[in-house]
Amino acid sequence: MRATPENWMYPPAEGWTYDQVKDLALPRDWELLGGKIAVRGRTSWWHDQVRDGIYYSLRNAKREPFTVNIERSTMIDESHAPTPDVVVFDKRGLDLRTLDCTPAGKAVLAVEVVSPGSRAEDHYYKHALYGYAKIDHYWRVERGEDDLPVVHEFWQHQEVNWYIPRPERPTHTGTLKTEVPFPIEIDLRSLIEI
Repeated sequence: MRATPENWMYPPAEGWTYDQVKDLALPRDWELLGGKIAVRGRTSWWHDQVRDGIYYSLRNAKREPFTVNIERSTMIDESHAPTPDVVVFDKRGLDLRTLDCTPAGKAVLAVEVVSPGSRAEDHYYKHALYGYAKIDHYWRVERGEDDLPVVHEFWQHQEVNWYIPRPERPTHTGTLKTEVPFPIEIDLRSLIEI
């Protein structure tokens, strides 16, 4: 069975698989989480500016063998294909021209820019899901009280198999400066300047 605009809300008992839903056309963006199609909410100007600024900054700073993509499904397993706002991955061995989904085993950084409608998913569900998939790094970007982006940087601790905050600088305000997955410095204020 394939998901259609008429039946996508009613997954089979074992849940949808990526192959069953990958060609689904809905009026909204969606992702596959736990065998269920999760419709992604409308984003704000702030979200899009921050996401795009981080994408371009990562793209300009990238080193071989990495590349960067925006809002690309990441295949964790047949029932989980979340769509990070930005993903950095190792492109070796991949045909980027025909790539449908980023393999989670190739991803080294997932970035989520939190929206009011995605807070729980970005704080808990995706945090755990990306950790389960062993994606080395996770950035959760929040809107600070002064409207400036605040970046929480996590890394995959191999002994506990869970994301923990970066010990040397877990939260970035004003400037994001890190060496992983490659050296980068981003003026966070510049992401929302008009």
